[in-house]
Amino acid sequence: MKGDEKILKTLNELLKDELTAIVQYVVHAEMCADWGYERLHEAIEKRSRQEMKHAESLIERIIFLEGTPIVSQVGDVHVGPDVQTQLQSDLNAEMGAIQAYNKAIQLAMDLNDSVTRDLLESIAKDEDDHINWIEEQLAQIEQMGLPMYLTTQTKD
Repeated sequence: MKGDEKILKTLNELLKDELTAIVQYVVHAEMCADWGYERLHEAIEKRSRQEMKHAESLIERIIFLEGTPIVSQVGDVHVGPDVQTQLQSDLNAEMGAIQAYNKAIQLAMDLNDSVTRDLLESIAKDEDDHINWIEEQLAQIEQMGLPMYLTTQTKD
């Protein structure tokens, strides 16, 4: 089924964002592992796998719509030098993702493409969950202080 060019372009833009998120999260997860923050490592690594599933779903939809997935482009990766900066960079990326998904959902609705809309809404919900988790981490840092927070991120 040949998809609308606007929706294919949008899906490829979202794919680029997901590929960027994967790279950023993998780097942040490995940095946390290197610093001994195993709980953060596991949580961020899990998020990177969710982003991989999002990318896979977008690729699948692009191919179904007879488009060509563009997997050779990655946006700006914002690697933080410390945990708090990493979390803030990740939050900024997720906030941008929600905006992009909301616009894409509206486009899919305007084009009467309910299957694409459903896919995008599902991914947007995951992105919203990511925002919630990151905001919780930043609130904990604010409430207990960074040193105390980091002690909770090591394994016994």
